[in-house]
Amino acid sequence: MYKSILVPLDGSATADSGLREAIGLASALKAKLVLLHVLDDLSMVLETSSVAGYERILDRLRCRGQEILNKARMAAAESGVEAETCLREVSLARIAGVVVDEAVAQSCDLIVMGTHGRHGFSRLTMGSNAESVVRSSPVPALLVRQEEAAWVPSSVPQDRAHGKPQYAR
Repeated sequence: MYKSILVPLDGSATADSGLREAIGLASALKAKLVLLHVLDDLSMVLETSSVAGYERILDRLRCRGQEILNKARMAAAESGVEAETCLREVSLARIAGVVVDEAVAQSCDLIVMGTHGRHGFSRLTMGSNAESVVRSSPVPALLVRQEEAAWVPSSVPQDRAHGKPQYAR
């Protein structure tokens, strides 16, 4: 069914929810993951007055992006899932457009991404990369809401792929 799944990551708990779901799917379907982190350097240009300061910040953001990707690749490997990483730097580009373009370029069958699940005024004022991906992508997209923190007794076995108690499936 799905052979290649794109997972956009930004280091947030929301993105981690999408990653966990993608790892579970990839494991069950024997699919590979394409892990994507998009670095938008325009925001730094607007906030930095010196070129040296800009380069220093950009280097830190590149390192942070690579850390996010490496951590996600290790999580996939722990579940026996093959994953490749992509770090894309853009200026004046919409993140959703970069996600869709990468999914098409990598011949992905599915995009799995976390979403806050905002609605109403909050969604209108905050915008939604996830919604933009769904609306513009020729590749099917699965949106995963961020999991709520819940108390789980320590004696309940955990499903590592989904981070949920085994009985909660």
